Amino acid sequence: MADLRTVRAVLLAGGEGRRMGPLGAGRLKPLVPYGGTCRLIDFSLANARASGLGQVLLLSQYEERLLMDDLHREWNTGPGFRVHFGPYDAAYRDREPPAELPRRTWPLERGTADALIRKAEYVFTEGTEDVLVLHADHVYRYDYGPLVEAHRASGAALTIAYQRIDTRWVHLFGMVRFDGGGRLTEFTEKPENPTSDLVFAAFCVFDATVLRRYLTQLDGSDWQHDISRDVIPAMLAAGEHIRGHEVHGHWEDIGTVERYHRAHLALASGPRAPLPVERMPRTVRPGTARRWVRDAPGVRTSVIPSDLVNAGLVEDSVLFPGVRVGAGARVRRSVVLPGAVIPPDADVDGAVVLEDGHIQHVAEGVSS
Repeated sequence: MADLRTVRAVLLAGGEGRRMGPLGAGRLKPLVPYGGTCRLIDFSLANARASGLGQVLLLSQYEERLLMDDLHREWNTGPGFRVHFGPYDAAYRDREPPAELPRRTWPLERGTADALIRKAEYVFTEGTEDVLVLHADHVYRYDYGPLVEAHRASGAALTIAYQRIDTRWVHLFGMVRFDGGGRLTEFTEKPENPTSDLVFAAFCVFDATVLRRYLTQLDGSDWQHDISRDVIPAMLAAGEHIRGHEVHGHWEDIGTVERYHRAHLALASGPRAPLPVERMPRTVRPGTARRWVRDAPGVRTSVIPSDLVNAGLVEDSVLFPGVRVGAGARVRRSVVLPGAVIPPDADVDGAVVLEDGHIQHVAEGVSS
């Protein structure tokens, strides 16, 4: 088992969710509800805790107060694991979030790599040998221990997690290639014409000293302030030893409402679901049980909460706690968020229903 005491885990959570339409409007993307049980950000945090990491450093700037307050209440309640808030952390030592935060004395970050630079004193702490970089909008369950172990055994400057996916989605990710010995030979961010079906799974382990050196070199230059667009390509061009570590099992990047909807339809498939509801983190009304139902009165092949009030028909859908389906209503191939009410006789098909009842039609690509 890998010794993770010298690993600094950082969680990049600055997304605004603009590509998710109404689903992302008025809410932080990391806190978008997922799977009937949790929010997007909870997967990386649950993985870190289960892997044996005692702390994860949050790197965020968009509405960071709302995010920190939420994570403090949800994740910093017990011993053994907590989310560290960098320059704000001292203010969050009490059980309840602070009434006021210290005044910002550092510049806003412009990208993922910039976030590492501006918070360098909290990233590159004494004794840190490796930096594990995580993101807040990926759905997967994973033990980071073997990744760190393989990284150290190889002596690499960087080890990136990768996965083989359907070629039609590669243009949304960082496309990668490796030689016969497992060393990275190509890294192309969001290629127009993909030539490989391997993609960067957006979590990786850097040698801390090497990462800091490249961040220092890039800072102040004409760059995009991004790990995938700047840091990794610079390391590759310089001939650094970069290796790949294949991720087996389910991994999903939830970047658009279409991918969000598609992932939920897969979850509703029950035994064929790539990540069954039983393996989800529990942060949305944790006292409410969720289960997959094949065929029951008013429900067919769907994930439903134990407190569902249903007087209609639910098919091939995922419903969150607090949902009410009116008499004669029909919900098909849809995701219904916490507390939403489906009116009597409504016909909802291929949609995401927001908490206020707003219906975002995904199949047609429009919302109403």
